[in-house]
Amino acid sequence: MAPTKKQETEKTGLAKGVNKGTKTTPIISKPRPARRKGAQSKRTSFVRSIVKEVAGLAPYERRVIELLRNGKDKRARKYSKRKLGTFGRAKAKVDELQRVIAESRRAGH
Repeated sequence: MAPTKKQETEKTGLAKGVNKGTKTTPIISKPRPARRKGAQSKRTSFVRSIVKEVAGLAPYERRVIELLRNGKDKRARKYSKRKLGTFGRAKAKVDELQRVIAESRRAGH
């Protein structure tokens, strides 16, 4: 039976025989650099947090917070979706702003 991909035996360097062929170094497969795309670095997240702290919230974010405080969660999500483009982004933004509201409540008390 011929060796499968998983259990490759080392070549002998001889032209004849069961394991005939030139000795080669195995190819080590590592993830391509493109796989890293979108992964956030510590520095980027730090800079974004500082900018958010200094600049504050965008006008649409303030409106979303207002909607959330009035108990209009669905309307807040729909409004966010209109502003951000996809429903997934909108849900993430609404969750983030709910955390901001909870944080401000903790800080207030």
